[in-house]
Amino acid sequence: MLNWQDMQIFLEVARADRLTDAARRLNIDHSTVSRRIRRFETSLNTQLFERSTHGYQLTAAGEQLLLFAEEMARQASRASDNISDQNLQVSGQIRLGVTEGFGTYVITPLLSAFRRHFPDITIDLLALPRAVNLGRHEADLAITIDRPRNAEMVVSRLCHYRLQLYGEQEYLNRKGYPHSVRDLYRYDLIGYVDDLVFSDQLCYLDPLLSELPSAPHFSLRSTSVITQFHATRCGSGLSILPCFLASQEPGLEAVLTDQIDITREFWIAARSEQRQLLRVRLLWDFLKRAVDANQAFLMGQSKEGLQMPVTGELPGGM
Repeated sequence: MLNWQDMQIFLEVARADRLTDAARRLNIDHSTVSRRIRRFETSLNTQLFERSTHGYQLTAAGEQLLLFAEEMARQASRASDNISDQNLQVSGQIRLGVTEGFGTYVITPLLSAFRRHFPDITIDLLALPRAVNLGRHEADLAITIDRPRNAEMVVSRLCHYRLQLYGEQEYLNRKGYPHSVRDLYRYDLIGYVDDLVFSDQLCYLDPLLSELPSAPHFSLRSTSVITQFHATRCGSGLSILPCFLASQEPGLEAVLTDQIDITREFWIAARSEQRQLLRVRLLWDFLKRAVDANQAFLMGQSKEGLQMPVTGELPGGM
């Protein structure tokens, strides 16, 4: 008979791909996770994971078991909510997945206002330089740059946001200001690592680089937009950044604003059964209202900074 604790450990490793991440979520040592996974495989007489330097990847047998494990987790969660009536309580835990820059610089401050009014709701914020997989139950609620296409998800557009090309003022004074996109070959550029970009929505530079008379020079590439932001602040080169990150930084200046003006969207999504929980609905509605009130800031049209919601703007008027 399958041990539910072993199944939980298996699920976390399958969702995280790496032992250290799974161990952190389970709050146990990674060596214990490794030992439990090997013992689980031995008990099943089946290899569930391929080990490599990149992490743990599911085998065909592991993929098959994952389907059953996720269904067991769904049923356990549903039973817990029904028995304890948590779906009617303004309490409990919510795991919110969001992209790294937006999660750190916009969602985190807004959540402080939400928590002041709902102190019995605990938020696990997954601010990651990748997409969160709701299908694998990595989170209860997700904010993504790609619209989720899973029919089992409840999905809504959260907001638009603008990105522009930024440089540090001393760097621009030293190198001179570009007059057109074609001038960018003369500058150090900062961008994403091409083969590690998790969404085509992040390939901002590709259409611009095709216009250059010679090959561009990158001073730094990173999977993290926050790293790109700090590298730009330090004068390492020019980068395309969200206005909500860069417009409030005194040392940064947007350049070629008449030629480089990029708009993207954020989407909010949850699995239908999670969306029915009161605590999730409250956070969903709060985020929709709070982000909508900051649309001018997200589009780089306001210099006032992020506006915190007032009591009357919170869901339920609380």
